[in-house]
Amino acid sequence: MSNQVKDSRVKQILGIAVFLAMIGTNALAHSEKESMTPADGAVLDNVPETLEMRFNDGMRLTKVEMTHADTHVETLDLGAQSGFVKEFSLPLVPMGSGLYQIEWRGLGVDGHPMTGSFSFEVK
Repeated sequence: MSNQVKDSRVKQILGIAVFLAMIGTNALAHSEKESMTPADGAVLDNVPETLEMRFNDGMRLTKVEMTHADTHVETLDLGAQSGFVKEFSLPLVPMGSGLYQIEWRGLGVDGHPMTGSFSFEVK
């Protein structure tokens, strides 16, 4: 086999390997949050009735806690989840003005544990 043919085959094999690596990376990508409402850092006039959480892929929330003004911690009702979903609407317990810190934990559809936090303020 000539060197030219060998070089050509090596390039083909490398190209296929790079392509397969790219496909594998996308298949193993974690679920990511797309949006939270209220948004992180939002300043509101009133406590919203619900907390909206949206992910780019299926997620099963395992715990969501809300801390108000660094004192009171409330575990939010996750309702009856039926598998992995992309959108959640959780009822909020109004606790008046101040800073609300939200911390969430869940399991991505790929099996990886996920965590995150954000906050908003009510005047």
